[in-house]
Amino acid sequence: MNWRMTVAYAVAALAASLALPGYAAAADYPDKPIRMVCPFPPGGTTDFVARMIAQKLSEAWGQEVVVDNRPGAGGIIGTEMVAKAAPDGYTVLLGSITTHAINPALYAHMNYDPIKDFQPVTLAVSSPQVLVVHPAVPARSLAEFIALAKAQPGKLNYASSGIGTSPNVTFEMFKSMAGINVIHVPYKGTGPANTDLVGGHVQAMISGIAALMPYIKSGQMRPLAVTTKARAPALPALPTFDEAGVPDFDVSSWFGVFLPAHTPPTVVSKMNREIRRIVADPEVRRLFIEQGADPSSNTPEEFTAFVKSEKQRWGKVIKDARIQGE
Repeated sequence: MNWRMTVAYAVAALAASLALPGYAAAADYPDKPIRMVCPFPPGGTTDFVARMIAQKLSEAWGQEVVVDNRPGAGGIIGTEMVAKAAPDGYTVLLGSITTHAINPALYAHMNYDPIKDFQPVTLAVSSPQVLVVHPAVPARSLAEFIALAKAQPGKLNYASSGIGTSPNVTFEMFKSMAGINVIHVPYKGTGPANTDLVGGHVQAMISGIAALMPYIKSGQMRPLAVTTKARAPALPALPTFDEAGVPDFDVSSWFGVFLPAHTPPTVVSKMNREIRRIVADPEVRRLFIEQGADPSSNTPEEFTAFVKSEKQRWGKVIKDARIQGE
């Protein structure tokens, strides 16, 4: 076969590939509404980040980006839905540390693979978590809460957004490192957990600052400490766990955008560029930071490497802490 025939075959193959449905859609993407799946109920940090990004994508592309809350099983139900969706860019996941790093270590059998079944697009934000208590709890510092829990083992309850979620795993780490016994009360999302904490049905919770900030500002929840090594810009007067008596405690939640595996590269690149532009916008950054979230983005390749490293890290943490899903 001479070089002219080789070139002819290559051109024909390229033309054929461009005629495939996925590539044809990519050329005009998006030309219809997009569904962004949030695998948790309204009222949590995942939902807050999803709605912010969806609104800005809608404005930029002139196509509606609808947030579809599909909670259940610690984020597994909504995440699995996206893993099985058509890889055309019209079904997107607002995933998190829970869906892609924690759940794989907690559950031996899931109907999705966090690495093989997804195309990471970009990190969107990271968020320190904060320990809060109901105002009636007689503890105004982390040390006082630990002392109270030790004086009344098994008497205090803590809420989480579900078994195996980041707030659950983080509180279990706290219990292990502080040597306390506080009973876990799981909910189907941060919103219901917030409601019961405000109502005094549970006494404490660790969750993302973004989801708890309105209740902290209104005095309905009392913050005691943040989970990251450095203090949170949104709550600069609040000490870290490390400063307040639990050395080397450092946990940050993160949230990012994923597409189903095998989504056309042109779609992935276009979505990555637009979301990175959104996250870098000064007004969007201000809104995120005010709510306790740290906006940050990266390339698909960088985000893929990050997700793999987080999966490995949390797998070890969960194994060492002997935390099990149900």
